[in-house]
Amino acid sequence: MAGEVDPWFSVLLRILLATLVFLPFLRPREITLPVALKLMAIGAVQLGLMYVFYYQSFLFLTVAEVLLFTVMTPIYVTLINDAFDRRFNRNFMLPTVIATAGAVAIRYNGVDSNFLLGFVMVQGANLCFAAGQVGYKRLLARHELEQKTIFGWFFIGALLVASICYLIFGNSEKLPTTNLQWGILIYLGTIASGLGYFAWNKGATLVNVGVLAVMNNLLIPTGILVNVLIWNRDADILRLNIGGATILFALVLNQWLSKRAKLAT
Repeated sequence: MAGEVDPWFSVLLRILLATLVFLPFLRPREITLPVALKLMAIGAVQLGLMYVFYYQSFLFLTVAEVLLFTVMTPIYVTLINDAFDRRFNRNFMLPTVIATAGAVAIRYNGVDSNFLLGFVMVQGANLCFAAGQVGYKRLLARHELEQKTIFGWFFIGALLVASICYLIFGNSEKLPTTNLQWGILIYLGTIASGLGYFAWNKGATLVNVGVLAVMNNLLIPTGILVNVLIWNRDADILRLNIGGATILFALVLNQWLSKRAKLAT
């Protein structure tokens, strides 16, 4: 829909629908104000600001280039977590770099010369998404909360950012005009954003940072497989196998390094 539907409206509607999915589960009395504000801040960054950068990048890059540049996210996840811990964790960084190499092997198809602004946009999105994941994981590690009843705060924070951006930059003359466009946005808001981000962030609380970083790039071969098996799109199967195997190796390596570190302590 890039170039046809106003990206600020797309972001706003997508987050609004996700918010509505979790609003009925919200239990304001079961959470303190400081924790609610932190969840809103995490949502504002991980989802609100991330979408702002991400949707704008499609105005400057092809889909293949956007996917290629997202492979840096695992490195940001590891570095941000290390910054919070005030130490450099080589055990997490090595699998992350390997997973990034695997994702590049899958997605690299060459880039145009006029890609710099788009590249910066995607890296902004990557940083926001990585910071949100790490922040959410660390916050839930300190507070025992039922995630279903507090995740609405996450989307409320993102909705505030999206609303402000639409009011300032939005173009009401470029709203969706076809049932397909409305259908895509409804799916992205309720399923991909609503249920998807809840499942992803909850999963982030159940694994170590190394696994979380690697899984950010395991999404790439998984997405391509879905594209091939369901939508019958063409794909370079050899590159997909090589890159996917590299990412899976990074995941196994992370688990082995984590166990070895625990035994050493």
